[in-house]
Amino acid sequence: MPIAHRAFARASFLTFAATALVAVSTAASAANLGFLNNTPITYMKQRDLQALNDAAQIALNTKQDGESLAWDNKGAGNPVPVNGTVTPQDTFESDGLKCRKVTIVAQAKGQTQTWTPVACKGSDGKWKLKKQ
Repeated sequence: MPIAHRAFARASFLTFAATALVAVSTAASAANLGFLNNTPITYMKQRDLQALNDAAQIALNTKQDGESLAWDNKGAGNPVPVNGTVTPQDTFESDGLKCRKVTIVAQAKGQTQTWTPVACKGSDGKWKLKKQ
């Protein structure tokens, strides 16, 4: 499946991690940055993104700044093993919401990608990316 179609499919997955990863994938596709081919994001399927989102929600709710939570895609049905960490950092308040900078690391096939978005906890209790 072409990267542009993969990015569109991921864009419909409206959870915290999917949004973070799709932003990177979509930007790369739009800018024609072929160097992102064969990086962890290109191997991740929707169930992998859900596993990452679940880990991010747990880490943001339970870990102290600088404390990491390991995650992987075991049981997601993807033949490519993907794993990494979610590390909340720099907790602060913005517009009356609790927010945290979070470092997300994904590793697959010897490649590593790192994203550092900001997430804020909504009134529904879910962490969502803060628009910058």
